[in-house]
Amino acid sequence: MIGDKIREKRIDSGLLIREVASYLNVDASLVSKFEAGTRKPTRDQVIKLATFLGLDAHELIVDWLSNQIIEDLGYSEFALEVLSVAESKVRYGAKKAIKEETDELQALLNQIDEFKTKLETHRNLDSYRIAQALELEYTFESNRIEGNTLTLKETDLIINEGITISGKSMREHLEAINHKEAVGFVKDLVDKDADFGERDLLHLHALILKGIDAQNAGIYRDVQVMIKGSRHLPPQPYLVRKQMEDLFFWYQTNKAHLHPVVLAAELSERLVTVHPFIDGNGRTSRLVMNLILLKHGYVIANIKGDVENRMRYYQSLENAQVDKQKTDFHLFIAQEELNALKRYCEILGI
Repeated sequence: MIGDKIREKRIDSGLLIREVASYLNVDASLVSKFEAGTRKPTRDQVIKLATFLGLDAHELIVDWLSNQIIEDLGYSEFALEVLSVAESKVRYGAKKAIKEETDELQALLNQIDEFKTKLETHRNLDSYRIAQALELEYTFESNRIEGNTLTLKETDLIINEGITISGKSMREHLEAINHKEAVGFVKDLVDKDADFGERDLLHLHALILKGIDAQNAGIYRDVQVMIKGSRHLPPQPYLVRKQMEDLFFWYQTNKAHLHPVVLAAELSERLVTVHPFIDGNGRTSRLVMNLILLKHGYVIANIKGDVENRMRYYQSLENAQVDKQKTDFHLFIAQEELNALKRYCEILGI
């Protein structure tokens, strides 16, 4: 039972009921009822409880959903028959959906590789100025996703001309300058053909927060955080280092087996899901994603920061984080990479 699991884990962790209640922002008596099984937590509360207590969220949600089904069906003579029919329908629907999503993703990856091959045969037409302009756009858009209000032209004036923009905060200026420097660091790693490791990640994050938050730059968080407007609740701080070790182990295990675009998307999603830093997680995760893409000969996937595109980005990310539906995010990143490759070819006139 969910209540038993919650109570046992809470006691093992040395937590009081009121501490759990405070985290959920509910009355302590409600948590007591959760543990006793006389009240059911909501789906969101189950996820929060799993994260706060270090329980397996997937296992807890499955348990919660099974209880919901039993409440509806009861233990009547028809219950097993209904479940059997429902299982057949779910299996058929899941297989069909997975096949359609897999086919769609593979078609995108095939197009991406075609444009990549086309671009590689015309690299002699490339120039520093083209790369510089596209990197400027990337810095502008990545910061815009996070709420930076600088325009593309203002971003250019700040990082390339050293001009201070009246009416804009020092933080916004530093975000533009720091991101450009971080892109430079990514390109250096690519030029050196260096593998990606924890030291690189921490240095990249330190660049992002340089002059903004020296105390937390390049350091894993030691406090709990929440993401405004998201159902995803990042893990407790005591779990961060272990989950980051798992992330790098996953990367080393899968880097030679996954398509580079899927590898880049997955690594970015896994990183931002752990949310290992106080601030700068989004920018850092997108830089890591593009590091992987550049290492494999692709171009920067520049996610636009307008409202519509930003919402698509966050929604597909949340689907991966909360509902474990990762295909939407992979498709989103693959489409962004395809768009970037097509534009690059158009600029070169090929």
